[in-house]
Amino acid sequence: MERMNTLDAGFYFVEHPGVPMHIGSLAVFEGPVPAYAELFDLFAAKIPRVPRYRQVVRTMPLQLFRPFWADDEEFELSYHLRHAAVPPPGGPAQVREMASRVFAQRLDRDRPLWEAWLLEGIGRDRWAILSKVHHSMVDGVGGSDLLAELFDLTPEPDSEPVPPWTPRPGPSPADVLLSGVLDTLTWPARQLAELPDVLARRLPTMEEIIDFGHGLTGSARRLTEPSASSLNGPISSHRRWTWTMAKLNDVRRIRRGVADDPDWSDGPVTVNDVVLEAISSGFRDLLASRQELTDDLVVRSLVPVSLRCADETHPVSNRISAILVNLPVAEPDPMRRLALLRAQMEDLKRTRQAAGAELLTGLLGFAAPSLLALGSRAAFRLPQPLVQTVTTNVPGPRFPLYVLGRKLIELYPYVPIGNNLRIGVAIFSYLERFTFGVTADYRAYSDADLDVLTTGISRGMADLKAAVKRQRRKES
Repeated sequence: MERMNTLDAGFYFVEHPGVPMHIGSLAVFEGPVPAYAELFDLFAAKIPRVPRYRQVVRTMPLQLFRPFWADDEEFELSYHLRHAAVPPPGGPAQVREMASRVFAQRLDRDRPLWEAWLLEGIGRDRWAILSKVHHSMVDGVGGSDLLAELFDLTPEPDSEPVPPWTPRPGPSPADVLLSGVLDTLTWPARQLAELPDVLARRLPTMEEIIDFGHGLTGSARRLTEPSASSLNGPISSHRRWTWTMAKLNDVRRIRRGVADDPDWSDGPVTVNDVVLEAISSGFRDLLASRQELTDDLVVRSLVPVSLRCADETHPVSNRISAILVNLPVAEPDPMRRLALLRAQMEDLKRTRQAAGAELLTGLLGFAAPSLLALGSRAAFRLPQPLVQTVTTNVPGPRFPLYVLGRKLIELYPYVPIGNNLRIGVAIFSYLERFTFGVTADYRAYSDADLDVLTTGISRGMADLKAAVKRQRRKES
């Protein structure tokens, strides 16, 4: 019997009808729309590679034991793979509106926690797959690996037979009770035994432990900076979702230009630094448009950090930690914003602050599942003014992918939001582009607000490019 780990169970418990906890994406392909039956056969052939997609979550009354996974004995692929047409004229506005409505709907918790939609009517000889997978099943990196099972590396699709599948019968009530009692007795001991290994992997030397302690001081100091709490507040059950894009070559030019700048003394910048600066620019414009921008204000973002190795895809579960980053929205100069972010990220990495969240998750494993459920729900529903957004960056492949011989040309990510956290940004890279998917509460943000934010993200990237060009002209 496979039970959820602490983080997976936390994502499962915090969900309620107004806060669906799934991640998602919209994958756009070029070429003729495949027949539903053709895509159905592809899913039927690929699903055996990801058994979780045919499993359901089982719980006990009062959450006495940790939730566990069991085969869905009534699994029907047709329930999860759906077919719809985007309303005419099938442009980006219609696609965004339809996707927003689908993403806002909670997954059926009595069935495997995923859906995929074949969307046609997009126009320009294009079609799409919209996917939703519950966060308790996979993290962003793991989720992209699962989605990749559908993809081919060449336009010639691989034909696979559909293997027979017989679901394993669920455990008897006596087995569930016995397993739950044993798990309750042994789980804290296993967590305690694993903590030294986590500590050894994340903080292997005394010097790094000392740096981690010093880093906690810096993290605490950053928490005292005034944040844009006007962005916090209760949310509805409806969502707005939109996107914008940036070119990978622009990010490369910015990084090279900064590296060649003799006046730059803050060390090499990363792709993530540049992306966070662009998002800071977007939030700066959003706050200014709402007349909420003040001096020294920051937008505090939760930034998930993957703990997976490059070649790690199994077991299917969440392997993430998180850090808090202050987006310096009050700073008008883009290069100064980049320097502030670069110094902050360098300090967080050098002092290994992500290890703190991982250790905290391990300590939460000592809690009884009922207490974990109550704590997760309370933490997610109580008002808090410290964190205004979540910003997650998932790297994708630099080579083209195909489904049924059709090339994937665009992929837009979706990140869930929660009570009092009204807006989030997900970034995904594919081929030579970054796509920024913005999820927002429908009542808290208008379409005009999201236009300001996404335009500001694009402007932030353009301002950095312009600053680099000015520096090069000055040198020549």
